[in-house]
Amino acid sequence: MNKKALFAVPTLAMGLLAMGGAPAMADHATGYYSSTLGQLNGTTGTGSITVDVKGTEATVNLTVSGLAETFMDGPYPHVQHIHGGAEGTCPTPAADTDGDGLVSVTEGAPFYGGIVTTLSTSGDTSPAAGLDLALGGQGGSYTISRTFELNQETQDALDAGTAVVVVHGLDPATAGVSEEVFSAPSDLNPDLPIGATSPALCGTLVASQMGAMPEGGADTGVAQETGSNLGMIALGGGLVLAAAAGGTYAVRRSTTK
Repeated sequence: MNKKALFAVPTLAMGLLAMGGAPAMADHATGYYSSTLGQLNGTTGTGSITVDVKGTEATVNLTVSGLAETFMDGPYPHVQHIHGGAEGTCPTPAADTDGDGLVSVTEGAPFYGGIVTTLSTSGDTSPAAGLDLALGGQGGSYTISRTFELNQETQDALDAGTAVVVVHGLDPATAGVSEEVFSAPSDLNPDLPIGATSPALCGTLVASQMGAMPEGGADTGVAQETGSNLGMIALGGGLVLAAAAGGTYAVRRSTTK
């Protein structure tokens, strides 16, 4: 199936947190933020991001490499977002409460929260764009570099230190689980494999001096998992990386070692 046909299939529907918007824009998040993205779920890929906020405008530079490369004979459409409204941290393996060997979106959500900005390659950057595979990063290595208006929810998360970048989509060759586990029903949509929806890279955005990247991996401090945290997350639908005809799904193992 070609790339055009891939994007004709149902697009992803990822759970979004209902964030309370403010009628007036503030620029209290003005500053320079960055993160070196840490690896989740056996990912061998790497990533880094800088976010330069001036007033209500943000210039984002995201670089990702070493992720799953192909999907149905086309580039694997990875989606990535700035999350907020929760603990502002990335989950550790201890977040795998069901013991299947993968930290799912549901298990990670109490740590990093819901989508506040979609890091799309073009067009819409609102949470609604998180549903558009055509605007995701394509292939195993890519960059996103663009300037756009930053919404109030993202500014609030940056100012509070709870803004977290998450890149989704695992490589079955490195996930460290059996094919049976990787292909098990997703926690977001039972018709999809959990490996396609789970987070691959994660990092907390921290204020830093211009041009300075933080050393080491992402902040992976374990936040307490409480019923109230889980209740914050409205997990409706699922990340759709599905074939049109029979609903079959196949991710090729990365050829880049």
